[in-house]
Formats: sequence, C-alpha cells, structure tokens
Amino acid sequence: MHVLNAENISKAYSDQPLFQGVSFGISSGDKIGLIGSNGSGKSTLAGIVAGNMQPDSGEIVLGGEVRVHYLPQFPEFDSDSTIIQEVFRGEDPALQALCRYHSLTAQVETGQEELAPELARLNIQLDNLNAWQVESSAKAALTRLGIEDFSREISSLSGGERKRVALARALITPCDLLVLDEPTNHLDTGAILWLEDFLQKRTGALLMITHDRWLLSRVSNRILELDRGGFLDCSGGYQRFLEQKAEWAEKQQAALRKHRAALKRELTWMLQGAKARSTKEKTRKDRYQELKDQTFLADKSAVELDIASSRLGKKVIELADISICRGGKQLVREFSYTLLPRDRIGIVGPNGSGKSSLLDVIAGLVPPESGDVQRGETVKIGYYRQQAGELDENKRVLEYARGIREAVKTASGEMISVGKMLEQFLFTGPSQWTYIRDLSGGERRRLYLLGILMEEPNVLLLDEPTNDLDIDTLTVLEHYLDDFPGAVVAVSHDRWFLDKTTEHLFCLDGQGGIERYTGSFSDFLARQAPAQQGDADKDKRPQRPRRQKTKLSYREQQEYDGLEAEIDELQGRVDELVKEQAEAGSDFVRLAELHKEQEKLEQELEQKMTRWLELEQRKEELAQCSRTGGQVPRSDR
Repeated sequence: MHVLNAENISKAYSDQPLFQGVSFGISSGDKIGLIGSNGSGKSTLAGIVAGNMQPDSGEIVLGGEVRVHYLPQFPEFDSDSTIIQEVFRGEDPALQALCRYHSLTAQVETGQEELAPELARLNIQLDNLNAWQVESSAKAALTRLGIEDFSREISSLSGGERKRVALARALITPCDLLVLDEPTNHLDTGAILWLEDFLQKRTGALLMITHDRWLLSRVSNRILELDRGGFLDCSGGYQRFLEQKAEWAEKQQAALRKHRAALKRELTWMLQGAKARSTKEKTRKDRYQELKDQTFLADKSAVELDIASSRLGKKVIELADISICRGGKQLVREFSYTLLPRDRIGIVGPNGSGKSSLLDVIAGLVPPESGDVQRGETVKIGYYRQQAGELDENKRVLEYARGIREAVKTASGEMISVGKMLEQFLFTGPSQWTYIRDLSGGERRRLYLLGILMEEPNVLLLDEPTNDLDIDTLTVLEHYLDDFPGAVVAVSHDRWFLDKTTEHLFCLDGQGGIERYTGSFSDFLARQAPAQQGDADKDKRPQRPRRQKTKLSYREQQEYDGLEAEIDELQGRVDELVKEQAEAGSDFVRLAELHKEQEKLEQELEQKMTRWLELEQRKEELAQCSRTGGQVPRSDR
C-alpha cells in the first residue's frame, strides 16, 4: 500500500538551507530510520512528513485515507490530566471514548453521582467499539515503559516520564504511518528491548529518528540520511547502509587520489623550466589553479578527536563500603571498588536505580550516606552530566570554546587552535560563528561535551552521553575513548556504545545491590535471558563493526594535510621570485640573490612533494588493506 510521497521538499532557517529537493516515497511495509548529524534537519523533515510543519517548497502527498501519528521530541500535554486520560487523548473514536470514560470515572468517584447514567451509556459505547482491548494494550505499554501509577497527574511527572506517556499513546494510536522522534530517550534497557520487539511486529509504515544503532539494526529495513544538505536513500537496513557508506567513501577516496595525481603532474610541469615560467601557456596554468581549487566532501568517519589529558597517577578513586539513599530509598548498599587508571566501566540498571547518583558520588558532588570515597592527588575529573547548566546563548560557538582555552594541546604535545579543535568535533567553517541560541539541542550537547574534554581530564564520567548526540558525534567520541589514557565510567542504555567502549559493568538492581560483570553488555543481556531465548536473540544480534586502525595515524594525517598548504605557499613564493627576477633587469647582484633563494625554495618544495607522495602511497596501502582485510604494512618511517 502506498502511504506517502515527499516531492522536492526544501527547508531553510535564517537563510541557511537545511535540505533542498528531498524526494522519497513511503509504503506500508517500510520501517525507516532517519539519521543525520545534529542540526541537519531530521526533526524538521519528520515534522513536515507528519503535517505539523510546512516546507519552503515542495509538497507531501498522502495516499487515500492515510492516517499519520507523530511523536515529537517534546510532546505537549494538558497538565490538569492524569496519565490514563492523557494516553487516550487522540482523534480515534475508541481513544476519545476511553478518555471520556476515565474522566467521568474520576468525577463519579469524587462524589458527582449525577454523572453515573452517562458513565453507564459510555460503557455500552466502549463495548461496541471494542475499546477494552485498546485499554488493556495501553496499560501494558505504560507498564513496560516504567509507568505503573496511571492515576498520577501529568504535572507531577518528570520530562522523561512525560516522554514515555507520549510514546505509549503513539504506540496504541491506530495509524498507517507512525513517526517517532528519538523514541528511546529516557528508556531503560528493558523498555528499549520491549520497544524493539513491538516495532518489529507492528504492521504499518514507520519513520523513526534515532541514534540507537541497535534499534536501527533490528527494526529498520531502510535508511534515510540527511548529510550536509545532501540526501541518501538506502534500502536493506542499517548494516547495508554502513556498507554503502563505506563504498561511497572508497569512491570519494579514489576520486581524491586521481585528483592528487593530476595535481602532482601539473605541479611538476609548473616547476620545470622556472626561468621561462612567465611564457607558459595560460590554459595550463588555469588548469593547475582549477585543480588546486577543487574540493571534496570530507569523509566524516575519518574524523578523530585528539586532545591531551592530564597525567594520572597510580591512585585514582577508591570507594570503600559506600551506601547511597535518595528519598528514603536504598540505591547502593556497602559497595566497594578501586578504580584503575585504564578502567572502562559501564553502569547499567533500571530507571531510578541510582546510576546517576552513583556518578555524583564518584565525582564528589554529593557525599555517600556512609562509607568513604578517596581520590588520588593527580585526578582531574571531566563530568558530562544529563542535567548540566545551560550554555550562554548569547555567545558564538568559537567564543565559548575560546573562553575555555585559547589553544588546545594534542596527545602528541602539539598546540593547535581552538578553531581546528572545533573542526575535529564537527563544528566546521561558518558553524563556528553561529550563536549558541541557534544551535539544535544535540549541537549544544556536543559543544558542552567538547568543553569538558578541552579541560584535559584524566578521568571521564559520562551520564547518558548517547541521549542527544548524533551517530557521527558518538563515533568520534568512541574513537577518542579508544585512545584515552585515563579511566572512563559511563552510564548508558545504548548497547552499541557500551559494547564498543566498556569492558566491565556495574549492574544496579534498584534495591541497593550492584553486580559486577566482566564482558560486553550484549553478553550480559544474553546471560540474563533464558538460555533458549538468549541463543535466539544472539542469532539476531547485529554484528558490531570493529574499528580497524587501517589509516594514517593522527600525526601523519595532520602532516599530510599541512603539506598541501606548505606546498601551495612555497609554490606561490617561487612564482613571486620569478616575477621579481623579471623586474630586476640588469641588476645582476639582485638577480643572483633571487636565483639562489629560488633554488633553495625549489629544493624544499621537492622535499615536501616527496614526503607528500610517500604519505599518499601509505594511504593507498592502508585503504587496500582495509578493503581486503589483509595485514597493514609497516610504515617505512
């Protein structure tokens, strides 16, 4: 069944285009993952598809009597309603009848007995609409999402609880196309697993924005990506999308290598016969300039963050018999652990089990109820918190970063500019001059995380870093953590992130107990399931891409990038010397000086070109090994 067509959709904000000419169709069997960097326009496109927003150009064409239901990132509620009333709010007759029924029931229970006859008539209507099954499904969904007291008022709920109520409403609302914006935010692992199964079995079309790569792998059969104004439509699910992106990157690299070879030939020609350069063909010079000016879209998978960390001594953090209580509830009971310099620990458990509270105690923000916490003298903690203070919206991105440091020290000891560091964390070019108030929520969180890393911590505490960060940023962060020399402790429900970054788990049970587990989070979940079901789930598990270090080292890549600018600068200086010689006339002393300087520069230029070609060859060897899975050849350096 045809559900929807998007035809040449374009949208811009403040004269800055988000996307242009986007076209795609949705059929009833499609389960689509919509992905892209923070600020790329995912939520905007989802809102346009759902009819909540108008495009600048193009149109959305719905098929027949198609019904669309949309779960935004920040759903709206009637604060005077209860959970059970709000979950039935909608246009479907059965939902409207159930909403009215629970409202009348509450009024009759408070003494308004004159409404009892209307309640009785409503009971008959609910029977005719077969609405009791809908009510049962709604209560089951709420329970699986961690909401048990259905009579609570919406005004008493946290932001995360409100999102879960809205998600339950979205899942029970009859529709032909369900649009979900970040449905796994604020869900614990059990709820995410249930949601995956629900969406797999659900009939009808699905369009979901998510950074949860496991959810994408298990549920989606098609990926739409918004990338720097471009648009990619890939059938076959998330694994096929990763393969297709790798193929695209390889083609880009092949085109870049071809471009480099052509540029090298033209540069060699420019260097020949320097004395006669002024008479060389204009068309050939124009060709050289055109090649120099040609640009290629960067492969974001190759981006790496390189920031130094402070020296960390042998003593890091020691927890001795600590206990934590909140609101009269025992969250942690007499727990001890000695954090080691290279520890990679994931903290997991149900919502409300005390994961963030344990991080607060480790960070020293709050003391434990009992027990002792000792930190080594060299410990410098960087704490990425869920509820962090707001960034100054009146500052620009570059201004905010410079307020932390004017220059940043890399792991190799090199000092680089703040602007260069921002580029490494996907704030490129003009975006560095954007006001923070104009950033998306995810972009703000990315900037907040970069600010923490720029302080050069040697112990990182991360509280739900995957909630608002896009896949590109998470990939950069995961690569950074690979080489981070200090300890990392992360609270997360994101299995992909935990599997890639942690080696040990603290598993909180919500009643004070903490189980320590060595191994991946996926293996821990499989062990928790019944043996037969665990084996079945293991077969379905998506294969995590292992990071192969088959590319230039960060230092080599920096050298490679810098050589291009140095070669251009040297070539420009040689050109100036040739011009000066032509203008020197019969001043033979001056001509000799200029010629001597020219020879020196051309010798340096040749050395730079030779080194550039060495690195170019090295890149090709590494790329070949990455494609074939062969051994990486050792650098001759």
